Amino acid sequence: MYLIVGLGNPEPEYSKTRHNMGFDVINKLAEKYNISVTKSGFEGIYGVGEIEGEKVILLKPQTYMNESGKSLIKAKDFYKINSQNIIVIYDDIDLDVGVVKLRKKGGAGTHNGMKSVIEYLKTGEFIHVRIGTGKPEFKEMLIPHVIGKLSEEKYKEFIPSIEKASLAIPEILKSGIDIAMNKFN
Repeated sequence: MYLIVGLGNPEPEYSKTRHNMGFDVINKLAEKYNISVTKSGFEGIYGVGEIEGEKVILLKPQTYMNESGKSLIKAKDFYKINSQNIIVIYDDIDLDVGVVKLRKKGGAGTHNGMKSVIEYLKTGEFIHVRIGTGKPEFKEMLIPHVIGKLSEEKYKEFIPSIEKASLAIPEILKSGIDIAMNKFN
């Protein structure tokens, strides 16, 4: 069993923002594999289904980004999931738009949602799926950059990354992280 967590913020005003790329990938997977992500629990919204013959829980924490780990740990503990079977999908300003990077493990970098996840899990040893959003021109513009609503035109630039990440997840489940990294990185 795998716990697949997309990071984002719960309110409608955060949809179609760079910071909600994790939610967008969960939505794409749910649509593709006919998994209803409508149950409330674990301080999130989740659904249970199957991808590539593996039972999966798709989770969108509703705790706001900075407390994402609180939701994740509740689902992990309830289903007794090993950290190596956790996949966390999130936006990354250190990667250019259009880049998707998979990692077996890692740190949080500057991402507060990932800092929370690592704090609650007490490890960085889980699969990271990073979606590049690019950096703002000036450091002071970081918050508006990640949570600012994207125009329809600008959002379209992220659709290939969302699609690529939604293809990488089944590959991880089917072939393992090493093969998926070789194929998608």
